[in-house]
Amino acid sequence: MLGFVRTDNNALVACLGDPQRTVAAYRELLRRGTNALSAVRAGLYDENPAVREDCCRLLDHLVDMESMDALVTMVDDPDSRVRIAAFHALACDRCKGDTCAPGADRVLEPALRHLASDPDPHVRARAAELVGKFAHFDARAVAGLHESRTGDPDPAVRKKAGWFVPGGTIYERTLPPGVQKTRPGRTRVMRSR
Repeated sequence: MLGFVRTDNNALVACLGDPQRTVAAYRELLRRGTNALSAVRAGLYDENPAVREDCCRLLDHLVDMESMDALVTMVDDPDSRVRIAAFHALACDRCKGDTCAPGADRVLEPALRHLASDPDPHVRARAAELVGKFAHFDARAVAGLHESRTGDPDPAVRKKAGWFVPGGTIYERTLPPGVQKTRPGRTRVMRSR
């Protein structure tokens, strides 16, 4: 099956580090879904950063509440590609179905830390997406995004941070129900009678 010597979940996770077998192993693990979760979680601690990165990418689709803490720790991985994949998995709601996304209490502090000081601009840009999820109701998120928008050395990071601050395109498009845009950059809560 699939041209692998072994096809158990752990063997497929190990194949994520083999450029010749990555795509097939990834697709098969994704197809196996929750049955592969324990092997995917274990792969987060593999010595090969390619395996860790793909396990973060798999958890973007397969994540459950039991996997959240492990995924949060991956934002501090020494490899920037792993950090990027972890931030994407934590920020992206589109791939997760009905699984609850982690709250600000679990992810905002590490996201703000990486937004402010990660050496890789791609990581900072992904951190901005996660911080932006909390900009409607957390002043720390707005402050961190404003700081990044005005002070980040990378223009792409500054631009992305600007999307999530009040008045930014994503901020305005994702206003919660009951909040009405009044003029650019200003919002107000509409109270029901």
